[in-house]
Amino acid sequence: MRAFTEKRLLVATHNAGKLDEMRALFAPYGVEVIGAAEAGLAEPAETEDSFVGNARIKARAAVAATGLPVLADDSGISVDALDGAPGVHTADWAETGSGRDFRMAMERTWAAIQATGKPAPYGAQFRCTLVLMWPDGHDEVFEGILPGQVVWPPRGTEGHGYDPIFMPDGHDITLGEMSAELKNSLSHRAIAVEKMIEAILA
Repeated sequence: MRAFTEKRLLVATHNAGKLDEMRALFAPYGVEVIGAAEAGLAEPAETEDSFVGNARIKARAAVAATGLPVLADDSGISVDALDGAPGVHTADWAETGSGRDFRMAMERTWAAIQATGKPAPYGAQFRCTLVLMWPDGHDEVFEGILPGQVVWPPRGTEGHGYDPIFMPDGHDITLGEMSAELKNSLSHRAIAVEKMIEAILA
């Protein structure tokens, strides 16, 4: 396991919500986090069928473009009743041709669940795979899984993506109803980042 000693880190995302989470999680370690948009990076095509494969695509592209160490993630929601879908296609389910519409994606997910005829509760997991890549191509991989269930209708205006329809195990509110502090303490991304911090920063 390679220790991370750099003071700047490029997070390969254009998602403002994810970037805010990463900044908050890395702030205590004195690491300056910059985003892909700030670096003028385009989003590479995600052509793999696994979270780790897509994260590596994003990491390699950003390292090649900037020469900085890069943290890339691929994450999504996997619904048991849908045999793990949308999974790596989580963001694709929100595509409209003119941007992403997660309200539409949540409605599509709920309709797909109902079409199965399966009874509630609808078990699901938010999954996050992080790839931390150095300019020499070395990488370390960390995974975080947050178990819970899909609920309807959407609840809360906090968070982003599918947060309003996901209620984590052990809680009676959705991620969309949680404060940023609470969500950041238990999210799938926080779990993966905690593993990474313990391995390479602590």
